[in-house]
Amino acid sequence: MPATLLATRRVEKPWGRHRLWPGFADPPADGDPIGEIWFQAPGDPELLVKYLFTAERLSVQVHPDDAAARAAGYPRGKDEAWVILAADPGATIALGTLAPMNGEELRAAALDGSIEHKLDWKPVKAGDVFYSAAGTVHAIGAGITLVEVQQNVDLTYRLYDYGRPRELHLEESVAVSRAEPFVAPPAPGLVEPGRAILAEGGKFVLERWSGGDKRIALGEAPGWLVPLAGEGVADGVAFRAGECLMLTGDVAISAGDDADLLFAYPGAARL
Repeated sequence: MPATLLATRRVEKPWGRHRLWPGFADPPADGDPIGEIWFQAPGDPELLVKYLFTAERLSVQVHPDDAAARAAGYPRGKDEAWVILAADPGATIALGTLAPMNGEELRAAALDGSIEHKLDWKPVKAGDVFYSAAGTVHAIGAGITLVEVQQNVDLTYRLYDYGRPRELHLEESVAVSRAEPFVAPPAPGLVEPGRAILAEGGKFVLERWSGGDKRIALGEAPGWLVPLAGEGVADGVAFRAGECLMLTGDVAISAGDDADLLFAYPGAARL
């Protein structure tokens, strides 16, 4: 089937929220906060799409690249990209360190907690996009709603967690980290009216579309369509904000004029 509406998985997190985002039901006030909503595709696809809702800072963490992840028994590493949908005043994301650090310096900073102040905390606002390649030391701050597109692997190494009683992975983190200032790749920008490339980091391409009629030819690799606003139809399958579709083959898409769509697909080459 060219278009498949994906099932959702709600993930409780200590840093999550009780007020989510239009299209998602809030958890009960006496329930655990929801931090993530995953869109689950059948099989083992290359990419995973999720929403994140933060009330507190996430742990300082890092992800391995493909080679390091496979050496540890996982199918792939983890590059990821974030599209900021909403951010409280003063909200930040940490990407990279303020100055280069060697392994021993990184280990010491994680142990004594000073790493929190040695990260490059960048202010964020709705519409910002960041591509975080594997090996980047990072942390997502509080008061942010975002969509994350990532390589499909549940593999996170925590360097520091602000004293929360969760497992840390100090040795693994130090081994795969590039503790250095983050340099953002140039924003690719507008390709044609109604279509902009947001990020292309080598492992996947992320686009943003406006509404209207489109036809795409995907070949063998699937694509993920994430409606942020509005609604539409992809080869007879209706979609609306808060959902996600996996697309394969040649697909006809029709969306309303108010639609705001993300589209992600694996690989380094644009469609």
